[in-house]
Amino acid sequence: MELKLHTSMASSSSSSVPFCTFAIPDASRLHPRRNGTPNGRSIHKTPPLRKVNHLNEPKLKLDHPNQNAPFAGSSLNVDLVALCEEGKLDQVLELMGEGVVADNRVYLVLLNLCEDKRSLESGKRVHEFLRRSPFRGDIELSNRLIGIYSKCGSVKDARRVFDQMPERNISSWHLMINGYTVNGLGDDGLLVFQQMKEAGIAPDGVTFALVLAACARAEAVEEGFLHFESMKECGIVPSMVHYLEVINILGNAGQLNEAEELIENIPIELGVEVWESLRNFARIHGDFDLEDRAEEFLLCLDPLKATADKLPTPPRKKQSDINMLEEKNRVTEYRNTIPYKEEAHENMKGLSGQMREAGYVPDTRYVLHDIDEEEKEKALQYHSERLAIAYGLISTPPRTTLRIIKNLRICGDCHNAIKIMSKIVGRELIVRDNKRFHHFKDGKCSCGDYW
Repeated sequence: MELKLHTSMASSSSSSVPFCTFAIPDASRLHPRRNGTPNGRSIHKTPPLRKVNHLNEPKLKLDHPNQNAPFAGSSLNVDLVALCEEGKLDQVLELMGEGVVADNRVYLVLLNLCEDKRSLESGKRVHEFLRRSPFRGDIELSNRLIGIYSKCGSVKDARRVFDQMPERNISSWHLMINGYTVNGLGDDGLLVFQQMKEAGIAPDGVTFALVLAACARAEAVEEGFLHFESMKECGIVPSMVHYLEVINILGNAGQLNEAEELIENIPIELGVEVWESLRNFARIHGDFDLEDRAEEFLLCLDPLKATADKLPTPPRKKQSDINMLEEKNRVTEYRNTIPYKEEAHENMKGLSGQMREAGYVPDTRYVLHDIDEEEKEKALQYHSERLAIAYGLISTPPRTTLRIIKNLRICGDCHNAIKIMSKIVGRELIVRDNKRFHHFKDGKCSCGDYW
């Protein structure tokens, strides 16, 4: 560990008043914890050290205390940014709890780290520190908080931050609209857009893309077309993103003929996303002829996007399935295996019996291995997200909401299974896959079975 003393301190003798006055209050607490010294005060009986090297220890800076700091009596200014960049989120929060003062840059890096880790509890802890800091009204920091809460599935906390902002920019409105939409609350996203217009904020192309996405989630077909037409009044030329959202609006509502007709009349070059979206909607609504037509266009544009048997196929290079189960004050991350595997498997066996009684029928089409039907059903039973839920059920109090984050798309059978599980266990089960949030509650999902 390298101790960098303030210039005035370094030039003073060990008995000088400024050094003792400023260093002793924190040193007695800091040194034993950092260096293993039995008595921190004994250090001050010797001249100040300029360098003490300890491998793998963060660099600390000792300086005069800031009398205006939000945490009174702290003379310690740790390089929190460096710790954040090393991913030591818990250590940074511990130091801040002990009085280390964070500046604006530290909060930005901290919030980025919370967002990367999708850690709701850590985000709440940072929010609490920020609420007591001079930066509590900072627009960018508040926007980051809205984004974190939305991505962690806690849209109520996101809205609380939004409502408490003394000032907002257009990004604040965008984040709130999108936060509601990705959590399956399109109607609320549209209400935020209405409030945005009433506040005198002029919408741009990004705004309309988010609004159309909210209409798709809310299955608000007429309102969606009204907003699409109003883009012309605002001087905004629709892009492929906007057309794709209109297709999503029609597809969610089951208006597949209208969606196909719209695609045929789009005045700009079409991308694979358009045909992929139409194919998925055709599959959901059972229009096999339309699915075949969309598949043919996909095959021409991008053969890798086409699926020979109209079923999900694994990518050419298999990704490692990474899952995170967030519990209070901790996040459990695992790859393919989970903690307490035997207990989770046993719990899953019991749940599987209850699920069958509730009407669950395994869809073995989602098992692509060449094995018999019984083995396929077993393989589905132990998909990673189901085991994560089974582990969460035995490691958290009853009625606790479970949040599962995975880096791959949730399969159709797991989606159906988790809907039934949510009703059996009486909990809200929130699963974030690589597409969107799925809020499972009382046997239903917020995505409306489209994802």
